[in-house]
Amino acid sequence: MEEEIRLMKGNEAVAHAAVRYGVDGYFGYPITPQSEILETLEELMPWETMGMVVLQAESEIAAINMVYGGAATGKACMTSSSSPGISLKQEGISYIAAGELPALIINCMRGGPGLGTIQPSQADYFQATKGGGHGDYHLIVLAPASVQEMADFVGLGFDLAFKYRTPVMMLADGIVGQMMEKVVLPPQRPRRTDEEIALQCPWAVTGKPASRKPNIMTTLELDPVAMERNNIRLQETYSLIQANECRFEEHGTEDCEYLIVAFGSVARICQKAMEEAREMGIKVGIIRPITLWPFPSEEIKRLSKKVKSILVVELNAGQMIEDVRLSLEDRIPVSHYGRMGGIVMDPSDVLEALKNIIEK
Repeated sequence: MEEEIRLMKGNEAVAHAAVRYGVDGYFGYPITPQSEILETLEELMPWETMGMVVLQAESEIAAINMVYGGAATGKACMTSSSSPGISLKQEGISYIAAGELPALIINCMRGGPGLGTIQPSQADYFQATKGGGHGDYHLIVLAPASVQEMADFVGLGFDLAFKYRTPVMMLADGIVGQMMEKVVLPPQRPRRTDEEIALQCPWAVTGKPASRKPNIMTTLELDPVAMERNNIRLQETYSLIQANECRFEEHGTEDCEYLIVAFGSVARICQKAMEEAREMGIKVGIIRPITLWPFPSEEIKRLSKKVKSILVVELNAGQMIEDVRLSLEDRIPVSHYGRMGGIVMDPSDVLEALKNIIEK
């Protein structure tokens, strides 16, 4: 398959991009608003043409542990779910992180807490960026804002996962997963052969040749000195990721007096609000974190030196705002505007929140 332009949902774009990337296995379980990922893969039937395994597991817990097993053999494996389903996967995700295994996890967020609602939300920010499972670990967290990025971040996510031997999460909100846009699908990559996997992933559990010792995949060390050594190695990897993989996008920051920080679909809503504000003579800029971890603290700190105030806009009660405040160390005022329960703000709401800040 060559590069192709299609009109499709964000969830559908993920499925098509996974097949074209050459993913070895998808293990998932249906839950709104991400079920189209599994459904589209079943329609594409990549096991017949590409040898890709697509399996609806008996539960979210089973699905993440299937990813764990597949990733341990050096295969490119992924799963997807939505908010409460991701909560069920957290123990498995922390195991994958501790085992230093590459994997892609997609969370198409819905409102909570609990089962909440099937409408969109961004309330899983803490869970994704602070380590929803136990222990001192991080995920690389990518936040798509378009259907195109839903497709693009599949390849980027796997590339980063294998580069650093770490799980990557694509943290999408239900809006991006469900909306339809034009998307350019990448050309088909060949799936790696077992010989290529053995060369690229010498750590993988692929059967022991005579040339090396057995590879053992474990996350348990009863010796605290050995366990601390494992944790130190993980922290060194995270420091490397923070230094090299921070991604963000800016609009109108060259001359701005006020700054909006937003991610995912909300950043697009804020961009329209920015355009309307500038028509009124209010100089507003936007920074959109593309990686929520690592977070673009240094760029926000740099921009804060030229603005009067910062407005953080999210579909939650105020989560990313904590990382913004940590970046600034309370040097300038930081305010929050958010909606919850699946209600999505529109540009006029953001503009009104901005006006209130200016008036104060």
